[in-house]
Amino acid sequence: MSGLVALVLGGTGEVGRELVRELVANPAFSRVVMVGRREVQLDSDKAEQKVVDFDNLDLYKEAFQGAQVSFCCLGTTRGKAGTKGFVKVDRDYVVHAARLLKEAGCPHFNLVSYSGANKNAFFLYPKTKGEAESMVTEINFPRLSIFRPALLLCEREETRPVEKIAQVVVRGFDWRNKISIGTDTVARAMVINALEPQSPTKSEECKVEIFQNTDILRLGID
Repeated sequence: MSGLVALVLGGTGEVGRELVRELVANPAFSRVVMVGRREVQLDSDKAEQKVVDFDNLDLYKEAFQGAQVSFCCLGTTRGKAGTKGFVKVDRDYVVHAARLLKEAGCPHFNLVSYSGANKNAFFLYPKTKGEAESMVTEINFPRLSIFRPALLLCEREETRPVEKIAQVVVRGFDWRNKISIGTDTVARAMVINALEPQSPTKSEECKVEIFQNTDILRLGID
């Protein structure tokens, strides 16, 4: 498999940055398109950027054309964006972008979610992630891969004191990665899974794959 065109949403986030590095370094991909709200410094001729206004995505349908596999790493926090802003980014932007990719004929959508995602949850974070999963599933991609990592271990560019403390504590005792995972491992698992050959099927129903933290570790480390 070679010459694939990959599209990445949320390529400036922690998982997104690792994902772009993995895609650029992998010879199976000839082009990596980053769709985002601002330009960033890129060091590869394989990568290109398309700046969009996520509040008016229908005006940027061209940006979603031509992708053979797409990856969505969009996300923010309630502390940074407020409750409405969090839902808008982590659910509404995700679903809108997914619809445009389906309309453009992209056969495979990859979504970074959360280990506790549940649309019926009481708390905002798991509920919003669960709603996003459910709504993207209803779009009916030929292949949908949902990744549910646990606590992400990384060095963030932005400061999140509570998360930083949690990471320090978890690194000390979660040596078998039961409740945490590195962002580089998540990115590697997504790329490896995307390149796995698929057996032909007569079913026209959406093929949904859900990868829990242990599944992601198996793919990204083995």
